[in-house]
Amino acid sequence: MIEDNYDDIINLPHPEPKNHRRMSMMARAAQFAPFAALTGHDDAIAETARLTDQQIELDGALNDELNEAFAQLQQCVSDHPVVEVTHFVPDARKQGGSYMTVTGAVKRLALDTQHLILADGTSIAIHAIISLKIK
Repeated sequence: MIEDNYDDIINLPHPEPKNHRRMSMMARAAQFAPFAALTGHDDAIAETARLTDQQIELDGALNDELNEAFAQLQQCVSDHPVVEVTHFVPDARKQGGSYMTVTGAVKRLALDTQHLILADGTSIAIHAIISLKIK
């Protein structure tokens, strides 16, 4: 009959190290945790997945409405009216951008540079504006 080779040690207690403490289960698990071999890869994937909007072109009716709002603004710009402006902001990293709505007092309408300047220093390109409401 074949003798089992481990009968003499199978019930012995697990040996304890003499020179150092036993490693915790968390520390042991950390040795086998995955690591990021491609640093920045997750950021690149997140950037690619980030959605941007395309700038819309105004149709005739909306364009007329916007022109009328600018005409009203030119008449009262010296009174520094408060306006709500929705405009397109191009994305710095990829094609497209997003629409942003800001509210503020008008400092001036710079027709030479085609910008609307608000009292807080915000400069908005006129061609990027899709909505202008005088409050």
